[in-house]
Amino acid sequence: MDDYAHFDLDEIDFAPVEYDEERLALLTLGEAHMLLRVLRTVTAEGGPVAAEADGLSKEIAARIPSAD
Repeated sequence: MDDYAHFDLDEIDFAPVEYDEERLALLTLGEAHMLLRVLRTVTAEGGPVAAEADGLSKEIAARIPSAD
């Protein structure tokens, strides 16, 4: 069993999407930088998923251009 068994998908507030619009298959550069900031915040705060957030933040940071 995976580590996501405790999530109730009915309780997650997914981003609204128009049914006649298609989502991009990839993140935009801005979305990638926002995700990176969230992952770094989770890492800094610690907790049960901090190690995974740290690993993911390093992977994403290595694959996108810097924000500077």
